[in-house]
Amino acid sequence: MSRARAHPAPPTTPWWRVGMVWLVIGGPLTVVVAGIVTAVIAIRGADPVLDTSARQTGSHAPTATSPAMQARNHAATPAAD
Repeated sequence: MSRARAHPAPPTTPWWRVGMVWLVIGGPLTVVVAGIVTAVIAIRGADPVLDTSARQTGSHAPTATSPAMQARNHAATPAAD
């Protein structure tokens, strides 16, 4: 009977040489880096907070209906010739 030959083990490659590893690591890493960049842009470019505590009062205070009221008053007032 013939004796089975012992095949040598295939050479193992380091993990950083396998392309699939970089595909698996690269996707989530790209998302994390993009999230950090987005956060930095949002923090640096934030608009200043407006102080709404000192609201205007009186008859000249702008309201939500101010443009409509001005248009109505303009249309109702006869032109001075």
